[in-house]
Amino acid sequence: MRLYIITFFLCIFMPWILMAQTGKTKKHPNIVYIMSDDHGYQAISAYGYGLNETPNIDRLAKEGAIFTRATVTNSLCAPSRAVLLTGKHSYINGKIDNEATFDWNQNNFAKILQKNGYQTALIGKIHMDGLPQGFDHSAVLIDQGEYYNPNFIIDGVKRQIAGYVSDLTTDMTLDWIAKRDTSKPFCVLYHQKAPHREWLPALRHLQKYTSKTYKEPSNLFDTYEGRGTAAKTAEMNILKHMNWSGDNKIPPALMDELGIKEYLTWDKAAFNGNLGRMTTAERAAWDSIYNPIMADFSRKYHDMSKEELMRWRYQRYMQDYLGTVAAVDEGVGRLLEFLKENGLDENTIVIYTSDQGFYLGEHGWFDKRFMYEESLRTPLLIRYPAEIKAGQASKALVQNLDFAPTILDYAGLSIPKDMQGKSFRGLLNGKEHRWRDAVYYTYYEYPSIHMVKRHYGIRTERYKLIHFYYDKDEWELYDLEKDPQEMQNVYDLEAYRKVREQMHRKLDETRAHYKDSDENDKRFIPKAKH
Repeated sequence: MRLYIITFFLCIFMPWILMAQTGKTKKHPNIVYIMSDDHGYQAISAYGYGLNETPNIDRLAKEGAIFTRATVTNSLCAPSRAVLLTGKHSYINGKIDNEATFDWNQNNFAKILQKNGYQTALIGKIHMDGLPQGFDHSAVLIDQGEYYNPNFIIDGVKRQIAGYVSDLTTDMTLDWIAKRDTSKPFCVLYHQKAPHREWLPALRHLQKYTSKTYKEPSNLFDTYEGRGTAAKTAEMNILKHMNWSGDNKIPPALMDELGIKEYLTWDKAAFNGNLGRMTTAERAAWDSIYNPIMADFSRKYHDMSKEELMRWRYQRYMQDYLGTVAAVDEGVGRLLEFLKENGLDENTIVIYTSDQGFYLGEHGWFDKRFMYEESLRTPLLIRYPAEIKAGQASKALVQNLDFAPTILDYAGLSIPKDMQGKSFRGLLNGKEHRWRDAVYYTYYEYPSIHMVKRHYGIRTERYKLIHFYYDKDEWELYDLEKDPQEMQNVYDLEAYRKVREQMHRKLDETRAHYKDSDENDKRFIPKAKH
């Protein structure tokens, strides 16, 4: 009888005992979504390009997973963030470019988390007007934000905070996590300004990065032969279109002395405005590094060929750009250590990505916007020890369209049917063996800065078909297996006739699937900034 009673109680209560023991993995996971701005995958050492070292971001790949063909739907700052929040293409959520208004009243994944017991916060850059909705706490930069002593709008109140923006964004993120209600799961969007133009590294990184020389991309001096009008007329060439003062840090007075003309009217104003935010001590530390660089440039300038100028400007670009990445990487390291020290590392999903890719001299360019690979692709690394096996690498064609559904899936919540993305959780836990075979892309901000023409297209595992429209009607087709740098448009070659036909059919199917059309394109033309 006694044995029977013991057995009875074990049968009744053992499942509860086991659930209590494994509760750590059964709880709703916490979510830290890290998005930097304009961080090209080439500038993350886990991707193997050798430009710089990002040991903390690399940890996410070593301890989790890295996606090597993650892409965006619209390679532009604010539209990318709108896609993240809504899980819908730009022409559906309304944020087609940086000028269009974003309607915060529409649903987003943070609102859904919030309604289902999550604490939510948005800290850093969002680049959209209006008080963010779906967040219990927000501390956002105004527009593009500033690197030194930036202004934040904290829960609707504007404040200037002393310090370096990447460090401050990290500080505020960790502070919010530390002060949260520990009885509830949390989701924080930890958004860095860096490495957005104009690139101002933290003072502690100046000496190291300005002392380095970086390997040039093989097509730094691309002449755009074999491409269409769009590549030839875009205004994002490092030599021709990059600002001398704001971007390369040549003081306005030195520009005047050397007879260098501004390309953009806000060139000198950017330099004065950015460095003018520094304290006297900060400016002195900055000048101690940059003044000798500019003095050397002043001595050489009049004897430099265009090729030498391009090379000089490329090095200045890389030194400052990669210098700003360093503080972002340090912030990731601080976050990971904080989670570990506070017993949060096992049940917290940490995602690292960028709002899009970026040209680091490929094709002679800086900036983004095009559907070409360096702009289309974005870094994506994710760590979640409770479910994601360490050391994974995926070639799946995931997009930023998939972030909202994936986050909701991990939170155990239903994904709204009107979200156009798909959760990639199954790709990481081995339950998903089939995935999309093409991604869809749109770009609308033309005519505008950088003059990248309007276009849309699809990318499959091997091929890419792009249609440039509005003031041109041109098609481009690339064989990414034979031509990974996209140097030769093969659209009109007879050898690719069947591929061209197949890609057109696939494009039509994809546009229909995502509810886009030529009529839709025309609907947005009057909304462009002229």
